[in-house]
Amino acid sequence: MDIRLGARVLGAKVGKDGVALEFSDPEGQHTQTFDRVIVAVGRRPYTQDLLSPDCGVVPDERGFIAVDDDCATGVPHVFAVGDAVRGPMLAHKATHEGVMVVERIAGHKPSVNYDCIPNVIYTHPEIAWIGLSEEEAGGRGLDTEIGRFPFMANGRALASDDSEGQVKVITDAGSERICGVIAMGPSASELIAEAAIAMEFDASAEDLGLTVFAHPTLSEALHEAALDAFGAAIHMPSAASK
Repeated sequence: MDIRLGARVLGAKVGKDGVALEFSDPEGQHTQTFDRVIVAVGRRPYTQDLLSPDCGVVPDERGFIAVDDDCATGVPHVFAVGDAVRGPMLAHKATHEGVMVVERIAGHKPSVNYDCIPNVIYTHPEIAWIGLSEEEAGGRGLDTEIGRFPFMANGRALASDDSEGQVKVITDAGSERICGVIAMGPSASELIAEAAIAMEFDASAEDLGLTVFAHPTLSEALHEAALDAFGAAIHMPSAASK
């Protein structure tokens, strides 16, 4: 894949040799032929004409409604959740925000941990991630230790003839606390839920390493990646080691 960020498509012509694409980027205007082209322009909330101008709740220039950590707007007793507010545009994030708001209206004090919202791309292989990337962790001043484990060394993945990809665990070097997990491979969308549970309970890589995982399962890839974060992976092939 050839990913071009910050580019604007000016025109496209499909031919026998592929797609002749005209586009511009910070370096100028270009014409190039590709086998296939996917254009991703992002998403924005659909809030146009949703609110009366004099209601007190005013979307910003992109259409997002400003809310605090509890999804309250600047108008008393008015809340906003989901794709209309900040944060990832994900159905499960919206659902939990909705539940939080209803419970707060009922007098309870729940919250949403925005550092533990899983993201999934339902391709093949699947891609899923949660928490901080290595770059984001560095931006927060954290020294990180990284654990990796490839599905090519996982028995269940090999038996299923679906062993492309790996699991990566990102930890805070000082505390070994897991601050991010990235998985690409079979059932990554399911494995990331295990990472979400571990992070909600502030688990360390050692905590996951001491946990017994059933064999043979794909979840063992997460287990071994956690072990690898502190140099204790058991089934890591030499070709894939650090």
